[in-house]
Amino acid sequence: MTTESGATAVESTRTAELSSALTGLLARIESACRAVGRDPAEVKLLPVTKFFPASDIEILYGLGRREFGESRDQEAGAKVASLGHLSQIRWHMIGRLQRNKAKSVARWADAVHSVDSERLATALDAGVGAARDAGERDVPLQVLIQVSLDRDPGRGGVAPADLPALAAHVAESANLQLAGLMAIPPLDVDPEPEFARLATLHERLLAEHPQARELSAGMSGDLEAAIRHGSTCVRVGTALMGARPITSR
Repeated sequence: MTTESGATAVESTRTAELSSALTGLLARIESACRAVGRDPAEVKLLPVTKFFPASDIEILYGLGRREFGESRDQEAGAKVASLGHLSQIRWHMIGRLQRNKAKSVARWADAVHSVDSERLATALDAGVGAARDAGERDVPLQVLIQVSLDRDPGRGGVAPADLPALAAHVAESANLQLAGLMAIPPLDVDPEPEFARLATLHERLLAEHPQARELSAGMSGDLEAAIRHGSTCVRVGTALMGARPITSR
């Protein structure tokens, strides 16, 4: 049985771990921005908290974080319910999303980074509309379109050639707002040219949809390269949270 003092000691240790990692990550982001003449305020750090307990999110909230990325609807929904007292929190769905989960995700997500088809966009639009009608939310859903840089269907993403049509579909939806693009570089390649290609796609998107300013790119190992090519949101799990827990805490 864990004593109160024991629980407090564990919480203090975890707070120190997360605080140290957060400080280091913010320094990395600032350094990467300064190196290319960007304002560090232009780049958001999005903690990826999937597989980690709600208590970690509460610690990070206390350290000033307000936005968090999750990738599994059931896990995220439970965290959202347990952390409802954190009034300024915003939730991002960053994982692949099936249409049958769209209605559920529409109830808790402020943004979805992984929209890659018109059918999914339509399902989310309907889900957000239902949630608004039910009084479960009062704002549209921010949508980032996931672009495939490797044409691997298992990793998600729309083909670059199909991006304009999907962007138009999202922009015309009643309950969605086109916020920008997201991409994951191919495995085992230099991410630099991939992020450069993504930046070009983003420039073309902005020409048609100037409100779609977000570029969600870069993770623990490649955030500097992503920032060099215009990322406005780096999604960081391991470098902040540490190794995934084997069991939930």
